[in-house]
Amino acid sequence: MKIALMMENSQAAKNAVVLKQLTEVATERDHQVFNVGMSDEQDHHLTYIHLGIMASLLLNAKAVDFVVSGCGTGQGALLSLNLHPGVVCGYCIDPADAYLFAQINNGNALALPYAKGFGWGAELNVRFIFEKAFTGERGAGYPPERKEPQVRNAGILNQVKTSMLKGGCIDTLRALDQELVKTAVSGERFQQCFFEHCQDKEIEAYVRSVLG
Repeated sequence: MKIALMMENSQAAKNAVVLKQLTEVATERDHQVFNVGMSDEQDHHLTYIHLGIMASLLLNAKAVDFVVSGCGTGQGALLSLNLHPGVVCGYCIDPADAYLFAQINNGNALALPYAKGFGWGAELNVRFIFEKAFTGERGAGYPPERKEPQVRNAGILNQVKTSMLKGGCIDTLRALDQELVKTAVSGERFQQCFFEHCQDKEIEAYVRSVLG
């Protein structure tokens, strides 16, 4: 599995801590991690709005399989990512959230609240979240006897979202201010991950056109 970590301006100072825990957990499971957001407060400036655009491009182009995002409360990132087609983002405060989201909703992104309770032992909570998010069979249901309706409802929800958006990744992004999109895709590490692993030529051509 290829996992993208993306952090915005308000929580960029915590990137090293989060990246370390995610990388250690991912390495143990033979996953790859790409640090595509801000690595510190002096890095290419991003907001949680940009994170949604980045997640949409990476996931819809199959450049990555999963996105770990977040902001101060986690709510802005959650809303931003879920605006986009092909992105199913869950809100995650503790390891139980990560486990239940993987088992019940089987989404492809998480939003964490990096400014809430991020004190002593915060790195342990983050690590345990990642362990539960990336361990075991996804979509197995919880409790097991509820698997069938849970899987069915998760699929219906995804169909509802697709029907309401009535457009793919590119159509959605073209409706935005293109300078907003350009800022989102201008980071060096984002571009490296995207262009090296993109599996959709149409989305790749769109990103190149935005970058000029």
